[in-house]
Amino acid sequence: MSGAWVSRLLALALAWLCAGATLATAADKGSAKPFCPPPAAVPDLSPEAMRRAMQQAVDRGLLWRIEKDGRTSWLYGTMHLGKAEWMVPGPRVLRALMQSDTLALELDLLDPATLAVFSAPADAAASARVLTPERQRRLDRQAAAACLPQGALARLRPILQVTTLSMLAARSEGLYGDYGSEAFLAGLARARGKPIVALETAADQLKMLSGDSEAEEGEQIDQALDELESGRTGALAGELAQAWARNDWPRLDSYTQWCDCARTPAERRALKRLLDDRNPGLADGIARLHARGQRVFGAVGALHMAGPTGLPALLAARGFRVTAVVPGP
Repeated sequence: MSGAWVSRLLALALAWLCAGATLATAADKGSAKPFCPPPAAVPDLSPEAMRRAMQQAVDRGLLWRIEKDGRTSWLYGTMHLGKAEWMVPGPRVLRALMQSDTLALELDLLDPATLAVFSAPADAAASARVLTPERQRRLDRQAAAACLPQGALARLRPILQVTTLSMLAARSEGLYGDYGSEAFLAGLARARGKPIVALETAADQLKMLSGDSEAEEGEQIDQALDELESGRTGALAGELAQAWARNDWPRLDSYTQWCDCARTPAERRALKRLLDDRNPGLADGIARLHARGQRVFGAVGALHMAGPTGLPALLAARGFRVTAVVPGP
């Protein structure tokens, strides 16, 4: 089965949360089926609980110090889905955020314009063309398996219907969007009065997700359904998330060698569009903010860091001195 969809899951899960979080909550509350994964527990955000959590937190993920023109910024490889115990950043990551002036994310999930793009009703005629009867039957089966109320996905674009299901599949590994890196980082930045800058737009991410045509969107839906039906979606999400949690840079850097997601020309094109093609724009956005005199904490999905086209390599090519902090040299 194709693994291309899982690379989408972890590269773009931040965007999918806009469409999927409400549905996931409805699924958890609306079903009494014993096999349904439990909902994400509401974390204790009281001052005393947060103080204890910060004292116990360990550094997870990937952190680089990037220096140019006498100023220091930071580059952090995030995980968009996570576990409650991963939510609070460890001491080195937290210190870097506190030393920065601006938090730069792929998207700002609290921006109403971002939410509007992902929650906009689907075009009924286009959906009918993309969702053939067989695709609709497969979607309905996966929605039932995810414990979603009947018809809960119908309002969304077809590509967002299946991405929501893919996000929910990660619950089998104990992974929830509620505990993704960006949510806590954004909340902490806002509490400290730090501005948050989106490096991309929701419209651009949605276009890259759906492809250039209805035929391509249908192909991506079929690949996603193959992954869901095989059980591969949750398993590979869990494997990648665990590598992130233990700071396993060699494993993350060699992702395409073991993900089973770049076997065919179509899979390689999709992976390139969703990772490599986006990286120069992400690097340019961080470099522009730094050039304006800001100390930037750039928090971007961990898969954008890997390989010669990853953000550390691109920022080094733009004149930054790039030093690994987590994991250390």
